[in-house]
Amino acid sequence: MFTIASRRILNAGTHSCANNGLSSFISLRCMSSLPSTMKAAVVREVGDAHALKVENDFPTPQIKPGQVIVKNQYAGINFIDTYHRKGLYPRDLPFVGGQEGGGIVAAVSDEAAAEGIKVGDPVAYSVFGTYAQYTAVPASKLLPVPEGVGLDVATSCVVQGLTAHYLTTSAHADLIKPGEWCLIHGVGGGTCQWAAQMAKLRGFKVIGTCSKGKADIAKTLGCDELIVLNEVEGASYEDYESVDIVARVMEVTEGKGCKAVIDGIGKSTVDISINSLAHRGIFVSFGNASGAVPAFPVLRLIGKSAYVTRPKLLDYTVDRAELVWRANEVFGWLKEGKLNVSVDRCFPLDEAAEGHLYLEAGKSKGKVLYQID
Repeated sequence: MFTIASRRILNAGTHSCANNGLSSFISLRCMSSLPSTMKAAVVREVGDAHALKVENDFPTPQIKPGQVIVKNQYAGINFIDTYHRKGLYPRDLPFVGGQEGGGIVAAVSDEAAAEGIKVGDPVAYSVFGTYAQYTAVPASKLLPVPEGVGLDVATSCVVQGLTAHYLTTSAHADLIKPGEWCLIHGVGGGTCQWAAQMAKLRGFKVIGTCSKGKADIAKTLGCDELIVLNEVEGASYEDYESVDIVARVMEVTEGKGCKAVIDGIGKSTVDISINSLAHRGIFVSFGNASGAVPAFPVLRLIGKSAYVTRPKLLDYTVDRAELVWRANEVFGWLKEGKLNVSVDRCFPLDEAAEGHLYLEAGKSKGKVLYQID
């Protein structure tokens, strides 16, 4: 729980916490006067990883009612960040990259303080603009980091952990039951490391796919069956033609197929995923690592009366109650030792482009972070 600790300060100097532009004085709580500018990794033109430029004089965000300012220690690097950078998912330019952060509360508004948030609280969160020293965050988006969970692990949880949670808990619309088969692509890295473990915690039988180079990690996740594939040099995904995955799935499931397929690969696996489904199974397509899934006729699903969904995290954390429920369950599993989270690499923010290149080259065997000074 957050506890309340506060003090009032005069809004003066270069950036004494913040100025909302409406008044000369604002009641805030603040660890010290925040700098007027900060280091941030900024996209001013969409493009490859080098479109992500580190700037040392980007304006520090100003606090608004109901917000806090977090001094970031870590920012998560996720594939969705690369889609924003490339313009696949358009955003207004310029923008600070990232949408997953963790750090220490540096300033709080009256409204946030009334909710028990205080300066110095360790928190994790998901909002745009985390590739920076400071981020303004609505109090409703904050997740207090429990004792015994490191800030690096907590930061890793916010997008990948919560995504894996909704994929294995909700996105399948209960079309899969405990004891039934689930196919999860790419369990050797990132989100699907979490998803494989959570699917087992839900009682599902899991078939995972991974590359040969990530088999050592994948073998620790508890999958009932692991299909190991050749690697695609320089790519973030495996060679999905190197093994007849559908045939293997049907062999393992005794011809029944999988009641749910969780697929973050996209273009290279759409046919495999649909053909691996059981009758009245659901294809959960949540990512585009190999490219966007091409359009296909809905009539294609008639053979098995199958379902398809293309979900996103925001629609599965629609309010504070849902966000906290998911986070508490994930943090609880972490504290109980039921989840094994692998932080693969931490890049300094000054190496922003290198972090994206590493992720896009398929080198990660776990979470990739920026460490922010």
